[in-house]
Order: sequence, then structure tokens, then C-alpha cells
Amino acid sequence: MDAAGVSTAFLSCTEPGVWFGDDFAKERQEAIALSRDMNDYGARMVSDYKGRFGLFAVLPLPDVDASLREIEYAFDTLKADGVGLLTSYGTIWLGDPALHPVFDELNRRNAVVYTHPTDATCCHALLPNTSGATVEWQTDTSRAIFNVINDNGGSTSAATRYANIRFIWSHGGGTLIGLMNRFLGYGNLSPPALARPPAANSKLYHLRRFYYDTAQTTDFLQLGALKGLVGAAQIVFGADYPYSTIANHVEQLQDAGLSATELAGIDRGNAVRILPKYR
Repeated sequence: MDAAGVSTAFLSCTEPGVWFGDDFAKERQEAIALSRDMNDYGARMVSDYKGRFGLFAVLPLPDVDASLREIEYAFDTLKADGVGLLTSYGTIWLGDPALHPVFDELNRRNAVVYTHPTDATCCHALLPNTSGATVEWQTDTSRAIFNVINDNGGSTSAATRYANIRFIWSHGGGTLIGLMNRFLGYGNLSPPALARPPAANSKLYHLRRFYYDTAQTTDFLQLGALKGLVGAAQIVFGADYPYSTIANHVEQLQDAGLSATELAGIDRGNAVRILPKYR
């Protein structure tokens, strides 16, 4: 952090989360205990290094009742800044109705929900000689985003239901840019359509209110396309540590075709809009 000029970092649990197989029932109690242990550890880091860390608490999903208890503890006792979730849990993505009680409570608390991808149960090692990080993690982020913004045949989308939640999607939204035509349709991607304010609670409306981090997405092609879709003000700094270094991301952003104002927003300004105590 010091070498890269990072003053404050937010702690979160990356993949594989707090359970490690494909059968949550076998690991339920261990996952619940590990969530509490990790959150307590993160809170001690925040306390021991004043101003250097914030905490996105881990939840033992898909256990709804245990996650509700952990939300209460994390926010009311540990004073967490938000939660850090995976994009999927077994065969459940974040917009699934089974998770409504958890997200309703996060919505009530106006929570920040940060996400990191994993390879879902469906899609372990589908391609030879690759890891989940090569294709599946990026794709699972897009699955989760679509699951949250999709209206599921006419019902209210999860994104609309959870209007108070500030979502942050890692890796620039994964494969979001490549799937835009599938998500929105050509007619909504023309220059005139993108120049107009999107209809309230439309898919594009929600995509433009979400935030996206720069973790391994600092090249001018990906970042430029993301900026064109959602605006530079919705992009926040992320470095995917320990999978990649913080310093590399800081350096690469200098060549991403961003203005000084846009870089300042990504460095800090955009994040403190949703985390104002760090101003």
C-alpha cells in the first residue's frame, strides 16, 4: 500500500469464500464459524491500523438465518463498512429470490455490497489447461449482474427491489461489455440511446448506478468501453491483491486514456461518495 500510494484499503474475502466444496450442508457450521473469525480479524486490523483499512464483512451464504445474524453483528458491533460477497453460491446467484431476506436487510441498512467472482458449481474447469480465473470468474460476474438486473418475466428486478444498496462489481464487471447487446439489445446501444438518461429502473439505469472496480481491468480498451457505458464516475480503484499487485494497477491506469479529473475520481473521489466517512 505504501509503495503504491494507497492510503486506505478495504478488506474482503476473495474466492473460494468460507466453504470449499460444492455441498454447503457438509460445511455449514465451519462456514458460519469462519465468517465470524474472519470478520473479527478484519475488525482488529481496522482498529490496529487507524485509517488504513475498512471492512467489507463476509457472510456465510447461502445460509439466510446465519447471514442475517452476521449482518447484525458486523454492522452493529464491528461497524463494518459493507459486505464482501461472491458472485454465486453453489447454484444461487445474487438476485435469486432465496436471498431476498438477506438483501432486504442490506437494503434497509443502505449497505455497500462489494463482490468478487468465483467459478460456480456448473462450471469448474470446463476448459483444459485453465483455471477458473481465466474465463469463469469473469463470466460469473456477468451472470450475477444479469441475475440482479433482469426482471424475471415481468416481476420487479432485484436491482429495483434493492434500490438502496450500492453494488460494486469487481474486474470492471467481468464480461459485461462483451454481453451488452445480449443484455440490452442493439437499440439501446446506439449513440442517441446512450446519450439519453435511461428509463427509471431499466437495465441500463441500474448498470449506470452500479460501481465497478479496476482490478485487472486497467487497459484502455476495457476501461474505455466501460467508461462509455456507465461513465467514469462509476469506476473505483481495485487491484485484485493478492492475485495482482497494487503498484502495477496504479502505473497502468496512467496509460488508460483517462483525464486527470477521471483519474482522481477513480483513485478516491468516486469511492468516498458511497463511503463518506473516509473523506
